[in-house]
Amino acid sequence: MILFVYNVALLILLVAGLPFWIVSVAATRKYREGLVARLGFVPRRLRRTSDPRPAIWLHAVSVGEVLAVSRMVAELDGALPAYRVLISTTTRTGQALARERFGKERVFYCPLDLPWATRAYLNALQPALLILAETEFWPNLLAGCRRRGIPVAVVNARISDRSWPRYRRLQRLWTPSLSELALVLAQTETDAERLRAIGCRPGRISVAGNLKFDVRVAQEAEATRMLKACADRARFLVAGSTLEGEESSLLTVFQDLVISEPSLVLVLAPRHPERFAAVASLVAASGVPLVRRSAWKERPPDPIAGGEVVLLDTIGELASVYSLAAVAFVGGSLVPAGGHNPLEPAQFGVPVVMGPHYANFRAVTDGLLARQALRIASRDELRDVLFHLLYERSDAFAMGKRARQAFEQQAGATGRCVSAIAALLDARSTDAVAQGPSA
Repeated sequence: MILFVYNVALLILLVAGLPFWIVSVAATRKYREGLVARLGFVPRRLRRTSDPRPAIWLHAVSVGEVLAVSRMVAELDGALPAYRVLISTTTRTGQALARERFGKERVFYCPLDLPWATRAYLNALQPALLILAETEFWPNLLAGCRRRGIPVAVVNARISDRSWPRYRRLQRLWTPSLSELALVLAQTETDAERLRAIGCRPGRISVAGNLKFDVRVAQEAEATRMLKACADRARFLVAGSTLEGEESSLLTVFQDLVISEPSLVLVLAPRHPERFAAVASLVAASGVPLVRRSAWKERPPDPIAGGEVVLLDTIGELASVYSLAAVAFVGGSLVPAGGHNPLEPAQFGVPVVMGPHYANFRAVTDGLLARQALRIASRDELRDVLFHLLYERSDAFAMGKRARQAFEQQAGATGRCVSAIAALLDARSTDAVAQGPSA
C-alpha cells in the first residue's frame, strides 16, 4: 500500500513538473545526458551476452561516493573474480569520474526510481547482489530486488544530522524496504542506531567504519605535476569543493594574505562544474590574475607567480592537488550546505580549515577536531586562522601530522566491507545449493 501511494505521488510530481523538465532537457546538457538510459533503456554493453558472469551492481551517487568506493571496487574485483562488478551513478560528474576510474564498459547511469525503469535494469542485469553506497534508498528499486530475491547490501551507511529528522518523519515509507536489507555496514555506531530506529533489522547491521579513510590517491594528477613544474617557489592555499558565496570570501582573504606572503597562490576548485565559468568571471572581476587549468590541455602553462588564482576546472584532480597545499580549506562549510570531506587533504598531512557548517561530515570532522587536527573558522575568523597556519609553520606542521595520523588510524573499512560482502554471497550460494533445483 505504501509503495502504491509513493508511486501515485511520484506520478503526480512527474506530470506537474513535465513543462519544467521539457524546458530543462531542451536547454541544458546535464539534463539530457544519460536521460534515455535513466528512463529504462539499458545500454547493450551491460547485458550478460558480453560477459556471462553474474553481476554485482554497485550504486554510488556522485563524485564523493565514487571516490569512497574506488578501493572497494578494486578489492571486490580481486576477491570475487567469478562476478563482474557494475557501477552506476546519478550525477554527470560522478559518471565521468567513474568511467575514468573503472572503465566505460561497466559504468552506467542509475535508472530513475520508476517501476518500468528499475524493472528493465533488474531484468537485464539480473544481479546477484545490489550494493548501495551510503543511503541511496529508492523504494521501487528495493521493492524490485525484494520480489526477485536479490539481496541488498549498504556500505558506508550513514544518516546525517540534517537528514535524520526527514527519515523519522517518513519512517513508515522506509521500514518495509529497510527491514529487508540483507547487510548494512554503518560508518559509526550513531549511524547504526539511527538505521535500526527506522526499520533495519538489528542482526543485519554492523559498524565497519568509513570507506573514505581508506581512499588513497593512486597516482599524481597531471595538474599536480604541472603546478609543481610552473610554480616551484609558490606556497599554495588550496580551497576545494567550494560553493556559491564562498569564493568571494576566499578571494578577499587571499588578497589580504598576499600582502604578507607574496609567493602565495590560491587554487580554487568549485564543487559543481556548471559553476566554473561563473567563478572565473568572479575572479576576473576582482582584478586578481586568473589561470584556468582547462587551458593547459591546449598548451603548456606559463610560470605561475604569487598572487595569482588557479581555477581547477577539471574533474578528479582535486584530491591529488591537495598534496601541494600549505593549508587547505574544505568548502561547503562557510555556507549552510553541510560541508565536504576533510579527509582528502588530511591524508597528506596538510592542515585543514573548514567553516562552521559540517553536518554532512560530523563524525569525521569531530574526530579530527578532537585530535586538534582541524580548525573551524567562521567567515569573520577565516583570515586570522589562515594567516596563523601560513606563518606559524611549526604549528601547521604539527597539526598536519596529527591529521595524517588520524587518517591512518581509522583505516580498514574497505577490508571489512569486502569480507562481509563475500561472506553474504557465499552464504547465498550455499543456501541455493542446499535447496537444490526448483521443481
